[in-house]
Amino acid sequence: MPAKRPAPLLQDSQLSLFDVAPEITPADPGAARALRELWLGQHRIGYELKRARRRSIGFVVGPQGLRVSAPRWVPINEIERALHHKGEWILRKLVEQRERQQRMQAARIDWLDGGQLPFLGEALTLVVAPFVREVTWDTSSRELRLPLPSGAAAEQVRDLAQAWLKARAREDFLPRCQHFADRLGVAMKSLRLSSAQTRWGSASADGSIRLNWRLIHFAPAIIDYVVAHELAHLREMNHSPAFWDTVRSVLPDFERSREALREESIVVQ
Repeated sequence: MPAKRPAPLLQDSQLSLFDVAPEITPADPGAARALRELWLGQHRIGYELKRARRRSIGFVVGPQGLRVSAPRWVPINEIERALHHKGEWILRKLVEQRERQQRMQAARIDWLDGGQLPFLGEALTLVVAPFVREVTWDTSSRELRLPLPSGAAAEQVRDLAQAWLKARAREDFLPRCQHFADRLGVAMKSLRLSSAQTRWGSASADGSIRLNWRLIHFAPAIIDYVVAHELAHLREMNHSPAFWDTVRSVLPDFERSREALREESIVVQ
């Protein structure tokens, strides 16, 4: 489920994801690398230039910013001409990366007494409760009470809360899968939870479904979309128009949930 959407233009007149130069450790000892910058319109952009054995100039925008790979024989002025030619794409991708990093930071959980934990699209408050015997979810106060001593380490709070979340994920996902499997007329062989860092779910032709347990953080409509998406693959193992028609047959407004999912980030903590 790719997350592609247009991004606004950069607002800062001087913006670079290389304000702090990254540590460069070339995998290829013979590859020359350098940190450079140029102006794309009104925006100053930092980039890493790698000289490599290749026939054309390549561009990659990732968490570390803009990386450019170019043949050793291509002069700098030609590289910069190519950068200006791709300027709109580069600016858009840099904005997307910045927004993704901001979403990931916002999604981070403080694993401590009083911390906030998203559960089915709403916030739970983590409460260290030495006098309870088991993890308790108080639906009225929206507190998740953990049987831990006062001053428990963040790792203890995280491990206990995540164990509870994983158990709730299986309880929540299984009936959803059964519901949509019946509506789609497909047979689900098994359901497994995953901790993948880049995928929300997957389906195998034999009927095996894998869902990322962290979906339990999100609103039910988003979970329904991922479940229906993966089960639809048991009828169409592709992303053809027929596949999307299959998803639409059980979720007529799936586009809304798909767009909401694209705003979410998997944060491994």
